[in-house]
Amino acid sequence: MEPKRVEFQGAEKNALVSDRYGAGNQPVIMLHGGGQTRHSWDAASKRIAKLGHPVYSLDQRGHGESGWVETGNYGFADFAKDLVAVTRQVQALHRSRPVVVGASLGGFAGMLAEGKESPGGLSALVLVDITPRIDMGGVSKIIGFMGDRVEEGFASVEEAADAIARYLPNRAKPKDLSGLSKNLRHHDDGRYRWHWDPAFLKTRQNHESHLAEKVQQDMLVATGNLKLPVLLIRGQNSELVSMDHVREFQEQVPHAKFTDIRDAGHMVAGDKNDVFATAVEEFLVELTADAEAL
Repeated sequence: MEPKRVEFQGAEKNALVSDRYGAGNQPVIMLHGGGQTRHSWDAASKRIAKLGHPVYSLDQRGHGESGWVETGNYGFADFAKDLVAVTRQVQALHRSRPVVVGASLGGFAGMLAEGKESPGGLSALVLVDITPRIDMGGVSKIIGFMGDRVEEGFASVEEAADAIARYLPNRAKPKDLSGLSKNLRHHDDGRYRWHWDPAFLKTRQNHESHLAEKVQQDMLVATGNLKLPVLLIRGQNSELVSMDHVREFQEQVPHAKFTDIRDAGHMVAGDKNDVFATAVEEFLVELTADAEAL
């Protein structure tokens, strides 16, 4: 299944590039985590499309092939506003509110978009290893990895793979590095650098203490407003989401479904893609059955 490139316009008229898989009436938007690209969803997008959904795997602002914003606006609210803009364009194409599957940063965007920026804009929400309150120690670890050699870059794709292997020692190093190469830009100086705007990382670093307080409170308020069907998927070995965080989320969103995936960390789809995709598929099938029963 070969994807079709589709471009949307974000909240600041910024270009947002996506891959579209499949066809049908109920669209699904896939939002990657910070520092990733739309290609982190390639396998899952194909599986979901086979269920009869048009799937849009989106590069968020400042990531992948989407535009870097000159304003430097990379706060969570900015990603949420982009999502609102995209959902309206997708709804216009399909005459149906989309389901959003958001990992980490993408999940934050989904919670804020539906719970604050534009309530009622989504038909359902899947949160992948993200809740309103998270372990800031885990966040610091991720930011540290992202900041390592952000300016220097790597001499080769293999060198970047070695850096990931050190960061994720429990995940087998892939023999085929073609997928990793999609997450890197080959610059004129011959060096490979991550496929995202360095200004995104500076926003995270400059506001880390702020994230621990006000942003998490904003997320809690937004989550309390979620009335749509919700599935929370957690990696059982998550560095960010503890079971205490899950229980707090379930108190706020008692109708939410929850799946805990064994032998997976924060990068759930990368660690256990088949199990992750199956959980999403079952959720979507149930949504379709419920809609047809009405």
